[in-house]
Amino acid sequence: MKKSLFAKSLGGYLLIIILLSVLILFFSFRTIREYYIESLTGDLTHLCFTLETRITSLVAEKRFPELDAFVKDLGKHIKTRITVIDPSGVVVADSEKNPRDMEKHNLRAEIIHALQGEVGQAVRFSSTVQQEMLYVALPIKQKGLTLGVLRVSLFMKDITALLEKLQLNILYSVIVISILSLLIALVYSYNLTRPIQELIAASRRVAAGDFSARVFMKRADELKELGDSFNAMTETLSSFFAEISSQKEELNNIISSIQEGLLVLDRKGTIVLSNESIRKALQSSAVDGKFYWEVIREPQFSALIDRVARDKTGCVDELIIQGNAFLCSASPLVSQDKIIVMCHD
Repeated sequence: MKKSLFAKSLGGYLLIIILLSVLILFFSFRTIREYYIESLTGDLTHLCFTLETRITSLVAEKRFPELDAFVKDLGKHIKTRITVIDPSGVVVADSEKNPRDMEKHNLRAEIIHALQGEVGQAVRFSSTVQQEMLYVALPIKQKGLTLGVLRVSLFMKDITALLEKLQLNILYSVIVISILSLLIALVYSYNLTRPIQELIAASRRVAAGDFSARVFMKRADELKELGDSFNAMTETLSSFFAEISSQKEELNNIISSIQEGLLVLDRKGTIVLSNESIRKALQSSAVDGKFYWEVIREPQFSALIDRVARDKTGCVDELIIQGNAFLCSASPLVSQDKIIVMCHD
């Protein structure tokens, strides 16, 4: 099925818009998630530094019941889970669960990094609270000794809810931008293809013989140059055909005024041109387009034509045509592979 240039152009723009929209959504969602997690990691790190002084004294004095009560009360107020782990990985305080019911944390990635003196960070599923969480852990140090690890964490469901809201806003924005882009592409494709359609319509009129066809474009680009060239071409063609028509009419008048009979035969023997004198002599008004032997049934005439066609030279012979004597002169027109016959009564 043939597709118009407008459909192809609009389809190309539509494909580009869809691809860009998908890429924008994918990378924006990913970038926002990474940025937000990084920002929250920084906030949790600052929270750890803020709590470090208070928690360090409790850990150093091994006042673990008081420490557990402290983190539980604080965790409710700041809506952040707080966990304190000793160097062996045993949980000594947790704001969400009873530390005695919790397994050792010495193999957790953020705890390992914190015990190495670094800031540990991880996002994973918590087997304790059965939810995905963001963890940040810092070492608890006193006089150069690592007393344990302070870990704070946030539920990813809260982060995800916020991200989903942001993503929904981005999705709406992308949809609106895509619709506007599609409308712009629609207008641009129409403006691009309309002049071409005008050129096609004008060229069809010229092909049908209407040399008055013109295209007028109110633009300043290559299409306008093409339109101007088309108009110049049609003007030239109109002049050429007018001149040819004039010459043809003049030639027909000359041929009609010749008293002698005139026939022009092509290489197949078809009469392609005749004048009024020969038509009167043949007593037929319709000879053009017929084979000469259909209208002149004289063996001598056929022999004359065959001799001229074979020898490529002019010949003269006296013949009887329709009961009248004619002096027939036949000459080859080699450049056009035709034979001209003049018949003198």
